[in-house]
Amino acid sequence: MSLNLQSVQGTMLIPLWGRATASEKNPDILYDKEAIEIIAGCDFNFTEIAKTFGEYGGISYIVRARKVDDTIRAFIEKHPRASIVNIGAGLDTTFSRVDNGTINWYNLDLPDAIAFRKTLIADSPRNISIAKSFFDVSWFDDVIFNEDDGILFVAAGVFYYFQENQLKRIFQEMSLRFPGGELYFDAESKFALKISNRTVEKTGNKGAKMYFYVNNPKVFEDWSSKIKVLSCESYFKGIPVSKKWESGTRVMVRVVDLLKMMKFVYLRFERK
Repeated sequence: MSLNLQSVQGTMLIPLWGRATASEKNPDILYDKEAIEIIAGCDFNFTEIAKTFGEYGGISYIVRARKVDDTIRAFIEKHPRASIVNIGAGLDTTFSRVDNGTINWYNLDLPDAIAFRKTLIADSPRNISIAKSFFDVSWFDDVIFNEDDGILFVAAGVFYYFQENQLKRIFQEMSLRFPGGELYFDAESKFALKISNRTVEKTGNKGAKMYFYVNNPKVFEDWSSKIKVLSCESYFKGIPVSKKWESGTRVMVRVVDLLKMMKFVYLRFERK
């Protein structure tokens, strides 16, 4: 099956490439065996993506995956039978790295993205795909939710593509339906978002414009009394800068954190 690269789904291949190439060189940050195997067996030409995103791009993808992995592992240590909903899953391979044998995992994405995903990554009894829009709240009924077991939603490189009013509405709906649930995602500042849009356009992709940014995470608490900000930390916090990286990569990592261009936001839907 072919994938339209002039679309949001077209960007699915970029983080897959990034995790495969960068994790081979930086296994101390993340080793994504499944991504490496998929890329090795994929006949798509990644030359243009590699040229555009380079070493820094790959590093940013494995750091994001590492932060998501760490958050999930900490959550399922407390809630070993939790449900994990991977919003805008694309070709994500997180389940293969974090599965504890008892969690229920859901890959939520648009029908064409899930159809493409299934050509490369098969579902299994506890790793299930849901072919629906994030904004189609009928997916709420497709996931197992038990308050005692907990539920964690993760979104990596997804919310950028949505308008603020869309996210506000769905976050409010989720806070009512999933009390005690938690949500972890990455975000950029307004300044960084402009740079990202220019970078994606360089790949020839004109159909994946990004809109949503976060300068101050406290805005989420204004959206609903049930939304609480647990943390907001700089993107590369806790990740050692390697001397083997190109000088440009080392500079970018420091600048991104210094200017608060990228961050991870962690929210909880309060039970009250």
